[in-house]
Amino acid sequence: MRGWLVWTVAIVVGIALVLVATAMVGNRDDSGETVPAGQWAQSVCGSIGVWRGEIEDIVDGIRQAPATGTGVEEPQSQTPQGSPSLVRSGLEEIVRATEVLVTGIDNSGTPDTDEGEAAATQVSSWAATSLANLNKAEDSLETEAATPEEAIAQLAGATGAIRLAVVSGFETLRDVALLDPELAAAVHESSTCQQLMEEQGE
Repeated sequence: MRGWLVWTVAIVVGIALVLVATAMVGNRDDSGETVPAGQWAQSVCGSIGVWRGEIEDIVDGIRQAPATGTGVEEPQSQTPQGSPSLVRSGLEEIVRATEVLVTGIDNSGTPDTDEGEAAATQVSSWAATSLANLNKAEDSLETEAATPEEAIAQLAGATGAIRLAVVSGFETLRDVALLDPELAAAVHESSTCQQLMEEQGE
């Protein structure tokens, strides 16, 4: 019972974070506009930070939820605990959060530096690709597995897509910072970027 309560709370928190992120996106829309590099970095890292926090809450909820007996409980070292239905529900929330992320990235505009357009395109491409991969992973869980091995493969694919989205996001930020000195300074001086890197252990 406690595990289900934790899972429910995690979902509620996740939805709340989506609403907060949506409100942040709605308050400032610089899509198609050129903005100061510092403002762009602060906005992009803020969007990524909210998104990452929600993913952590949802994944923690899946791990702590007890097996229902109707699904397949996979090895904890490979995939989160819980049945495919729990993972599917969590993945649906992650997809919604990633949709908000894509909007937030687009609304951040283009940094006013020599390589600003390349930076904005690179980050936007990462967000869009992550959303496409997560949607594909969600679709793969719609087909009921015929065997325990197939169920484990489905769940491993879903969790792999989540991990790839997070890891590639940090790699993208590092790559963007290497494009030109102004972008590097903007990323390193941004409070939201600094917090993001600290959480990642950078």
